[in-house]
Amino acid sequence: MKGPRGDVCVDDLRSRPPERISARRWPVGRARMRRIRGHVPRSLAGRKPEGSISRRLEIVQRESVFRWSLAVADVVAAIVALQACVLLADERLTPLGLLALPLALVVGQVQRLYSRDELLVNKTTLDQAPQLFQAATLYTLLVLLLEPVFIDGTLQGREVLVLWGTLMLAALIMRRLARRAARRITSAERCLFVGSDESYARLLSKLPDGDCRAQLVGRMSLTPSASGRQADCAAVTLVRLIDELRVHRVIIEPNEALPQLTLDFVREASKATSVRVSLLPRILEVVGSAIEVDDLDGLTLLGVRRFGLSRSARLLKRGLDVTVACAGLIVMSPLLLVVSILIKLGSAGPVIFRQARIGRDGQPLEMWKFRTMIAGADALKAQLAERNDAAAGLFKITDDPRITRTGRWLRRTSLDELPQLVNVLRGEMSLVGPRPLISDEDGLIIGLDRRRLQLTPGMTGHWQIAGSSRVPLAEMVKIDYLYVAGWSLWTDMKIMLRTVPYMLARRGL
Repeated sequence: MKGPRGDVCVDDLRSRPPERISARRWPVGRARMRRIRGHVPRSLAGRKPEGSISRRLEIVQRESVFRWSLAVADVVAAIVALQACVLLADERLTPLGLLALPLALVVGQVQRLYSRDELLVNKTTLDQAPQLFQAATLYTLLVLLLEPVFIDGTLQGREVLVLWGTLMLAALIMRRLARRAARRITSAERCLFVGSDESYARLLSKLPDGDCRAQLVGRMSLTPSASGRQADCAAVTLVRLIDELRVHRVIIEPNEALPQLTLDFVREASKATSVRVSLLPRILEVVGSAIEVDDLDGLTLLGVRRFGLSRSARLLKRGLDVTVACAGLIVMSPLLLVVSILIKLGSAGPVIFRQARIGRDGQPLEMWKFRTMIAGADALKAQLAERNDAAAGLFKITDDPRITRTGRWLRRTSLDELPQLVNVLRGEMSLVGPRPLISDEDGLIIGLDRRRLQLTPGMTGHWQIAGSSRVPLAEMVKIDYLYVAGWSLWTDMKIMLRTVPYMLARRGL
């Protein structure tokens, strides 16, 4: 479809109509229905688009499922925390103690814990941990202030700590379960992408691997041409596509050549069609999420943090590395001994495999791993080059004939990485950081991309929890660069927490 000043290319991926949430499944009253009708404005053509009311109803129902699921999760978490607290204190709740349950909802609303999901495609729980920390702290403080009303007795320091810690942990667990249940109840979120073909392909490759229950149902791309009007035609086309494809969310990539058209698209999608809107800004590929929004009397500026770590941040990161590495070696020493015996009995050769990698500032390091292949496996690499399953620049074979029986189990569970804790103690590696590459792979990275080496390489990182061998080298370099640009202690802790289920799911290659 061609507009007066731009070519509008539409690619409908799935013509099958979406699954609808039945009104019986999630009832909406007549008053609510009238409000929904009132919120559906007229399109640019001067009439209410066909299907807008039913599509708006679908969106409202989807979001209601998630909001109410999270609300129930918070109430259950409050019940668990209060019961643990009063049992430990050998006290009991007063009849008015039931008011402590809706108080959890009030705290959640103050912390904006229920409006976040409608803004996101990937609705994660772990990313909300800082907000849940604040909510648990505020809730505990309010319970203490209202202690004579809620509890027949007096809380001591340990009971208060149990209330706070249990509420924080229970909220994380219950919210994760609630979101999983909500995804099963609702149909997949239907997304329309507006932007370049390259970004569309990247987005399409990301969605199937996630747990976000979203699918791309169409694409609309704009290219500037020489003359005439284009905004009205393109916006009308956007409205028509949203109706025909029953879109729940529009993902827009800002077009530098057509800034006004991008603004019109955002306004039309969010106002005239009532669907949710997400932006895919290219600037974040350079600065990551390490930005601060600065407002100058209506003019918005983005403050970018300096690249790399300060001295205090390096000391903090090093302290975490040493503490966790020492604890890990002590706690898992029996497991390390058993694995060493199994490797020795399974095949001839050393227990530890030492491999040269490129470390911080381009300095070589000797990385330790449990040996998972037969002796002399590197000599057979050239013969197996045609069976390489990994993305460009890396070398991985799914059913590598060089891997021993014990080594296959170690790789599936990622236990072969445990000896790298010694590298961490020696300061050659970190628990979390950029992926350490071999010399051949490192030689493919040139120019400013080499700034990823300003941090010590890590045992795990974004690349591992994304499936290390399935991530192309160029994509991995961007991931590592953004990690360095936006490092925080919470980022490291979050990656380590996400690495545990990755290992337990035996997703190693």
